[in-house]
Amino acid sequence: MQPDDLLCYCFHITHRKVMNHARIHQPSVASQLSECGGAGTGCGWCVPFLRKHFEATHTESAPEITISAAEYAASRDQYLQEKKEARRKKK
Repeated sequence: MQPDDLLCYCFHITHRKVMNHARIHQPSVASQLSECGGAGTGCGWCVPFLRKHFEATHTESAPEITISAAEYAASRDQYLQEKKEARRKKK
């Protein structure tokens, strides 16, 4: 994943924006990354990736996100479809 690829599709937050927010604001818990434009508060897909950013901030290393932007988007689409089907089954 490249710095200008979207990390949070719901609120159009890039990987770079999250990295800069974490560097500047130094959140004490991972959930504080949601203060970066609401990242992680929409569908929930990006939450595990936000946690990786948080952990990387505390170890002073770059977050390891090795999937491409296309794979990330496709995986998110699948996640949303599964979530939609699960809601449909509950009804």
